[in-house]
Amino acid sequence: MRIRFVLALLVVVATAAAYGGTVLATSIHGVTSTLYAIGQFHEIDAKTLSSSWQARINTKGESDVWMLENRIVPDGSFGWHSHPGPSIVIVKAGALTLYRTDCTFEVVEAGSGFVDNGGDIHLVRNEGKVDAVVEVMSIVPRGAARRIDEPQPSSCPSVQ
Repeated sequence: MRIRFVLALLVVVATAAAYGGTVLATSIHGVTSTLYAIGQFHEIDAKTLSSSWQARINTKGESDVWMLENRIVPDGSFGWHSHPGPSIVIVKAGALTLYRTDCTFEVVEAGSGFVDNGGDIHLVRNEGKVDAVVEVMSIVPRGAARRIDEPQPSSCPSVQ
């Protein structure tokens, strides 16, 4: 029994030494993603102007545009993460809670959405009682990962 305890302790110490105190990323759980398409684009320069509305998408360099659907079970989470470019997110069913690193949050219900500008660290959870379904369009630099795992922010220790 004592040998097992010593071996277990050695494994814990070796693991801690190997990571050198690095805080690991939080994990995704309860999320199923369906990738619809990835398209490759040269520079994008699109604008629409009217007297009461305007939109503009302008990229420098080549981009990948991702279209996907995420299904998140109750208590499911994307873990803390960021993206290298903007995402337009539409909640199709259920609701999501979007947390920022300062622990502020907003609940986004079905029929609504949000824009993630890219570069900001956040966590998205389903705190409801039914599955949430989310449609996402992301624009990222050509060849870049769409999602970047991030460590648990020390400013918001209770949200995972």
